[in-house]
Amino acid sequence: MTTHAHVVVCDDEPDIRDTVAEYLEHHGYAVTTANAGPALRELIKSQHVDVVILDIRMPGEDGLSLARYLREHSDVAIIMLTGSAEIVDRVVGLEIGADDYVAKPVDLRELLARVKAVLRRTSASERAAEKASTPDSHQVQFGKCRFDPDEHKLYNAEGVEIAITAMEFRLLKVFSEHRGRVLNRDQLLELAHDRGWDPFDRSIDIRVSRLRKKIEVDPSKPEVIRTIRGMGYLYS
Repeated sequence: MTTHAHVVVCDDEPDIRDTVAEYLEHHGYAVTTANAGPALRELIKSQHVDVVILDIRMPGEDGLSLARYLREHSDVAIIMLTGSAEIVDRVVGLEIGADDYVAKPVDLRELLARVKAVLRRTSASERAAEKASTPDSHQVQFGKCRFDPDEHKLYNAEGVEIAITAMEFRLLKVFSEHRGRVLNRDQLLELAHDRGWDPFDRSIDIRVSRLRKKIEVDPSKPEVIRTIRGMGYLYS
């Protein structure tokens, strides 16, 4: 089976890097490996990459710094590899814009499932191309911004596109489909993800906070996506 998706595995440990690459190649993915930040940056500049699997702990430039660079310069999906006890790093990674994480030691079947999931959520280009030809594309107002669910894009008041991650797109779509309804964390996780989530449900709060910085006039006093104390979030 060939998926045509290009995955980059960036890890300073050769055994992990090569094992993950071999497993993904066996399941039909085109895989390139990188052992550190410079090699990864060069790959991002020179090739089309769909998913980056990025070790959070590397000598020199660490995974968090690289994830920040990736999010600022591309819309590639990012899966972080973290230690099982690195909760703070997971939070920071999600705040920076990582799409998912997998704890070490890596379960290859779980990692494969996560890769498939982020690719499903980032298949925006094909769907946008199909729907771009239809004149009735509808947009949703989110405060100072306009969200186009058909084109998978967010625009500011001047019509300039604002970069959003795959998960931010999913959240905007969920809120637009449930306007006026309070959604708790569990509902948002279920509606916005293609797979079950673990008890680390603070990830939703982090992602909503990131969204507010993009759509609210004053993110510290949100009026578009409001927090309903003890209940959840409301897009009104």
